[in-house]
Amino acid sequence: MKLTLYFREYCSLCHQMRAELAPWQQRYGFELDVRDVDDDETLLARFDERVPVLMDGDTELCHYHLDTGRLAAHLGEIG
Repeated sequence: MKLTLYFREYCSLCHQMRAELAPWQQRYGFELDVRDVDDDETLLARFDERVPVLMDGDTELCHYHLDTGRLAAHLGEIG
């Protein structure tokens, strides 16, 4: 499984969410694709200041802060 984290390099909330995802990655073994919205005009238009956003495909799991309850439920459903 691959989750995507839409991210900004200078965003402290983004770095925090990425760090908080590390133990979840180790436990559940999902791949994390980190995409900097500033590198892609389409992503910038879609997310802009709404980062970080954690997605599984087209499903938004959370934004700004890691929603551990929603993530646990999502990973439990598909894992």
